[in-house]
Amino acid sequence: MLRALQSSPGGLTQTDLSERLGLARSTVHRILGALEDEGLVATTRARGAYRLGPEIAKMADAVRRELLGRIHPYLQKLSRELNETVDLSILDGDRVTFLDQVVASHRLRAVSAVGESFPLHACAPGKAMLAALPPAALATVLPAEPQRLTANTIIALPALRAELHEVRDNGVGYDREEHTEGICAVGALIDQSDRAPMAVSVPMPTQRFRGREDELTHALLTTCAQIRQALGVD
Repeated sequence: MLRALQSSPGGLTQTDLSERLGLARSTVHRILGALEDEGLVATTRARGAYRLGPEIAKMADAVRRELLGRIHPYLQKLSRELNETVDLSILDGDRVTFLDQVVASHRLRAVSAVGESFPLHACAPGKAMLAALPPAALATVLPAEPQRLTANTIIALPALRAELHEVRDNGVGYDREEHTEGICAVGALIDQSDRAPMAVSVPMPTQRFRGREDELTHALLTTCAQIRQALGVD
């Protein structure tokens, strides 16, 4: 019932839920009453439609904080190992949104604010996420005309799809000054389950990126494997 409401942000009536779930209206009424008492659903009295309640958001926020707390030490370890900034991001519609960050000590460094979002096609974690999506989902998030952000941004779909094929094979996405001039990055996926995909990425000034791709890739993939093991998603 909660999943049905999740997929219908406009709300569902008791009749809608009864028909969708194949349950008697009396059963639906009883379950909704119990869920409403716990704040897990809320009703719009004017229409009699039910939506997810405020307690769902509180629970989701608590889960996210707990998850970030478990991942953060691995981001710190990777940042110390490479002496570079490390980001954690999540697929957010057709963009990447940054959830956490460990900033390197270099005076010249790459820093994106937590909460900031980037187009998927023009950043390392976005490419890692795009490469993992099934074709139907990829078609919904990949724009017909990708935005050019720098002279290096790949905007031709055949070239972009070819690169995503390489990312799929290697498990790593690269941003070679495609989002911001002077900044490169490497990114890899943590979780490819039914949850929104998350990725770890390491951005840095171009001069510190060149010649280090193998080192960065190995360290990043090792860290992502350790995170997956810690989260039990392997």
